[in-house]
Amino acid sequence: MPTLNDLLKIAHERAVELDLPYQGALTPSEAYQVWQLAPGAKLVDIRTRPELEFVGQIAGTVNLEYELWPSGKVNNRFMMQLRQLVSPEALVMFICRSARRSDEVARMAAKAGYNNCYNVLEGFEGVKDANNQRGHIGGWKLAGLPWSQD
Repeated sequence: MPTLNDLLKIAHERAVELDLPYQGALTPSEAYQVWQLAPGAKLVDIRTRPELEFVGQIAGTVNLEYELWPSGKVNNRFMMQLRQLVSPEALVMFICRSARRSDEVARMAAKAGYNNCYNVLEGFEGVKDANNQRGHIGGWKLAGLPWSQD
């Protein structure tokens, strides 16, 4: 099993390769391992309430909507709320449905002083397949990582 340092090095190498302005990019499996290995690490799920309720959620995450339901508008208070919930000193990983919004948030967080932030590639459900459906290509759920649905 890789060590925490191994996982963070891989994530950072991806960030350099992809020219990302934040610390690193992790696969769902790597993010889960980092979450288990790094004391105080936070996994911030930025999906909407309906996404959490109807698609599934990960126990123990910090849930903070980046785009508000039902308007789809960006939560203008997001960074302020993030600072209330997660210290800028923490190792913080962001996850959304497919990694698009979480990439945006990781960029914002890095710019706001979160120097140890990561994006979870593939997100919770992965990308759309040839039939325009999620859940078949990548993602936290497909990786068999812990989640539940109410």
